[in-house]
Amino acid sequence: MSIATIESLDHEGRGVTHVGGKTVFIEGGLPGERVEYEVQRSRPNYEQATAVRILRSSAQRVEPRCAHFGVCGGCSMQHLDPLAQAAAKQRILEDALWHIGKLRPAIIYPAVNGPAWGYRYRARLGVRLVPSKGGLRIGFHERRSSYIVDMRECPVLPAGISALLPRLREMIAGLSIADRLPQVEIAIGDDTTVFVFRNLQPFSRADEKRIAAFAAAEGIQAWMQPGGPDTAIPFDPSAERALHYTLPEFDVRMDFRPTDFTQVNVHINRLLIRRAMQLLAPRAGERIADLFCGLGNFSLPIARLGARVIGVEGSDALVARALDNARRNGLDSLTEFHAANLFEATEDSLAALGPLDKMLIDPPREGAIAVAKALGGEHSPARIVYVSCNPATLARDAAVLVREKGYVLRGAGIANMFPQTSHVESVALFERG
Repeated sequence: MSIATIESLDHEGRGVTHVGGKTVFIEGGLPGERVEYEVQRSRPNYEQATAVRILRSSAQRVEPRCAHFGVCGGCSMQHLDPLAQAAAKQRILEDALWHIGKLRPAIIYPAVNGPAWGYRYRARLGVRLVPSKGGLRIGFHERRSSYIVDMRECPVLPAGISALLPRLREMIAGLSIADRLPQVEIAIGDDTTVFVFRNLQPFSRADEKRIAAFAAAEGIQAWMQPGGPDTAIPFDPSAERALHYTLPEFDVRMDFRPTDFTQVNVHINRLLIRRAMQLLAPRAGERIADLFCGLGNFSLPIARLGARVIGVEGSDALVARALDNARRNGLDSLTEFHAANLFEATEDSLAALGPLDKMLIDPPREGAIAVAKALGGEHSPARIVYVSCNPATLARDAAVLVREKGYVLRGAGIANMFPQTSHVESVALFERG
């Protein structure tokens, strides 16, 4: 055993300290704490360890709410006060921008915060039959493991969904293909909840009746997914109600399928869109590109504010969904959507979008390096709002925008999309220098 004082948190929510010239990452330690720790893995330049005793506790330490905390890989920061979590994520963002991009934003935007619990409107739960460990398990993966946590509750899920997990486990355990059902995907809309059962073999008639009875009792829709995401279909098509979420501030309703990508946290999504629109400031007559536009989450609010939107997305299915949503919201005259691989963007492919006044970029974790490198020339936008789910790739792309493309990083700040986890969502504003 060794003793050390925690200096900071890393991007995974681990305590960081330095001992004997090595960086030590300590699970369970918080900044300012004096901890006794045990090393699990040692390398020439770093060690991975776990705190076994807190000798001096941080004033920001709180009691984790979930009984599975410390084992489940879903959350890593339940022992830290929620407001302190947001502050830590802001530091992670600023550190990434400086250490990777050598950039400091002119303004640090206030953190976008929302409910700390019950916020997760999407989840993909693993299912595994393990007779040697008590039978069927359903839950998230254990931390740094392929094993499934035997979850009996999950306080980051809405309370009603968390409460039915034991009944879901019991229902699945009685299926004839319980060992051939690797996951259940949960998608929650404003007035509908769908459970998608990923089945590697066909369900028996008895299985279908069992699932239908569960769905009726719990007030959810049950879908099956025998193949890829596009194969998902409801067990009872006649009872299907479209999933949707609303953006009341912009008078927009977004319909989606349960396997479509949508933001996990509907509360923060609304606030994040508000922040993005404040920074982008769309105006009538402007032409604005929305890259990685998905089903139109940012595109339709931009159009509602009067600008012409050119949305680009890699998924044909999401492009079709964006077109449908634009029509349903009466915004088809101000929107156009195209399918294209933005990871292979070139100066010519961006120029083909036509002259752009502004741009919004919302890429996956890989970032938008090809887009950043392709920007240039007289048609490049004067203002870019970059929504990021990975501070490292944001910092890398920001360095290209600033050092090679002549933009200035005006501001950046986090949106706490995933409270209790180390996930950092952020938004940054770039303008021509």
